[in-house]
Amino acid sequence: MDTMKDIEWAKINRDVLRSLETPRPAFWGMVAICVVFVLAGVAAEIYQYREGLGVALMNRPHFWQLYIANFVFWIGMSHSGTLLSAILLLTKADWRKPINRFAEAMTLFSILTAAFFPIIHLGRVWNFYWVAPYPNERTIWPNFRSPLLWDAAAIFTYASSSALFLYLGMIPDLAICRDNARGWRKKLYSVLALGWSGSAREWAAFRKSYLLIACFLVPLAVSVHSIVASDFAMSIMPGMHITSFPPYFVAGALYSGCAAIITLFVLLRYVFRFEAYMTEDILEKVGKLTFAIAMAWNYLNFVEYASIFYSNDMFEKEVAIQKLTGPYAWVVWGMFLCGTVAPFALAFRKVRRNMWAMFVLSLILQLAMWLERFQIVSPPLASNHEPWTWNVVWPGLVQLTITAASFAWFTLLFLVFCKVFPSVSMYEVKELVFHQRKVGGRAELTDLDKLKDEAIATEERLG
Repeated sequence: MDTMKDIEWAKINRDVLRSLETPRPAFWGMVAICVVFVLAGVAAEIYQYREGLGVALMNRPHFWQLYIANFVFWIGMSHSGTLLSAILLLTKADWRKPINRFAEAMTLFSILTAAFFPIIHLGRVWNFYWVAPYPNERTIWPNFRSPLLWDAAAIFTYASSSALFLYLGMIPDLAICRDNARGWRKKLYSVLALGWSGSAREWAAFRKSYLLIACFLVPLAVSVHSIVASDFAMSIMPGMHITSFPPYFVAGALYSGCAAIITLFVLLRYVFRFEAYMTEDILEKVGKLTFAIAMAWNYLNFVEYASIFYSNDMFEKEVAIQKLTGPYAWVVWGMFLCGTVAPFALAFRKVRRNMWAMFVLSLILQLAMWLERFQIVSPPLASNHEPWTWNVVWPGLVQLTITAASFAWFTLLFLVFCKVFPSVSMYEVKELVFHQRKVGGRAELTDLDKLKDEAIATEERLG
């Protein structure tokens, strides 16, 4: 059993602060690779901007394709990190403490990546401000009922809320960084720490605020991803007009997010030397959670196909048959293989406790979720109501380059964050160490809560 009860609190500070200064050489290699791919994506977007969306193979009926599939993928990824962190915080699952910081950071950077794709998909990128909620006296807002407007509202609301949740949770750690940094880092941390001194009153206000935002984020995340699902479900396109899409999208978001957490868990453990904090026990718990969410996603996926074949809608049936047997069949069956069959490996304890097996499996699960987004968008457009418009179009070099650049952009943002801010929550790991010492390795919150409440009461008596 891996526990952290023997780790000294001063060592926690040293290890996390060291990660801000001297990561392994692999860190710089990853940064260089990401920069190359991001620059390639910028070049592809400039070329598309000058030549038009024709170079991205956008035509009738493929007016949506890889850009919208990527948007849904990254939106789903963004909802999962903060949603999981908030749910585990509310349920007092203390094993989340060493991993919640980077899960919340993953949320913010995923939504910043997703925000690019509606703008890229517009073609006329200079008109991106049309989705901004400015007064409508000039009557140039395209359509108040447009899903594009819904997505803009969803991105803005969730990005601001997730950034606040991430920042609020970092304040105690920023104060630790402030007290140990020099130069520009000390100035930055001094501003961001907001004068935190660690008094009992500050801890009480912090705990209440953090829980309040967590309570707000859980329904917000569900509602926002349901809005994205409604972009498809409220259309009349066969293969998209499915009422189970909102819960199906939320389950898919949690599924892809858990897989991404495993990927980043292993990378951070190796690159930043966090072996003492990101233990096999925590990885096993994330694996169990991923397996449970995978089963829920597969159930909803089955419900989707069952509702199609039990209905009397011949168009829905025809599109489903085309997806399973037509040109895009390998995408759909690849999704089933990677997303339905592969997660059963998580039922085995040896797999859940093997770092590199879990790393490879997490990449497979993320591939499944990306294929799932693609098969929602392209196959229904290729064979819809009018046979004379049927056309199979695969993504071209421009779309694939921009897609690869989006993954590089996300990774680059995440690496820069880990270099500037603590990617492991120091104060929460200290709480976890304290709990394990008090209760013999079991993480209970009550003892530390009592100590904080007693300190608050004493401070109030002393005026």
